[in-house]
Amino acid sequence: MSEKSGKMKVLTAGIIRDNPVLVLLLGTCPTLAVSTSATNALGMGAAATFVLIGSNIVISLLKNVIPNKVRIPCYIVVIAGFVTLVQMVLQAFVPALYDALGLFLPLIVVNCIILGRAEAFASKNTVIDSLLDAIGMGLGFTLALLFIGIVREVIGFGTIFGISLGENFQTVSIIGLAPGGFFVYGCIIALLNKLTKGKGVKRKSFDCESCTSCGACSQAKEGGCEK
Repeated sequence: MSEKSGKMKVLTAGIIRDNPVLVLLLGTCPTLAVSTSATNALGMGAAATFVLIGSNIVISLLKNVIPNKVRIPCYIVVIAGFVTLVQMVLQAFVPALYDALGLFLPLIVVNCIILGRAEAFASKNTVIDSLLDAIGMGLGFTLALLFIGIVREVIGFGTIFGISLGENFQTVSIIGLAPGGFFVYGCIIALLNKLTKGKGVKRKSFDCESCTSCGACSQAKEGGCEK
C-alpha cells in the first residue's frame, strides 16, 4: 500500500466504513439528544469536529512527552481546553445555538469518540495522520448527525433548518421525541447495513490488513503488527 493511498484510507475511514455513530456506535447520547433539528445537529457536529482536530494534533505532538501513567487525564485536559474555546465562541457569536446545545456542549469533553481517537490513534501516529483521522471521523460524525437531524425535523416538526414545509405537511410528532430518535437511529443503521451489504457494520477479520488505519499505523510501519 502506497503512502498516499494509506493516508486517503485514514481520511475516508470515518465517513462510512468506521463511521463513529453508525458503525462504531459511539457518541450515542449527543446524537439522540441534539438531532431533533438539522441546525442543532450541524452545530454539534462542527463543534465536535473542531475539538477532535485540535486535540488530535496536540496529543500527537505531545505523545512522547506525556507520561503513560497519566495519559488519560492529560488527554482530558487538552480536550477540555478546546471545548472551553468552542463554548466561549458559540456563546459570544451564536448564543441561540449555544442555548440549544445546552449541557451536551461541555459534555464533549468526555465524548467517547474524541477520547477514543486520542487514545487509539493520535497517541500512536504522526501529526499529519492524526489530523486526517480527526477530519474523517469528524466529518462522519457530522454527516450522521445531520442526516438523523433532517429526518427527525422533517417528519417530527414539518420543518427543515427551521423553514416550514407548509401547513398541510403531515407530521409525526413522536419522531421529534426520544422514542422517535431511537427509531430513526436504528432505521438509519439498518439502511447503512443494507446498502453496504454488512461491510460497514462488521468486518470479515480483525487482522492488521483489515484495519482501516493500517496505512498510517506506527506499529504497521515498524512491522510490529501481526499479519
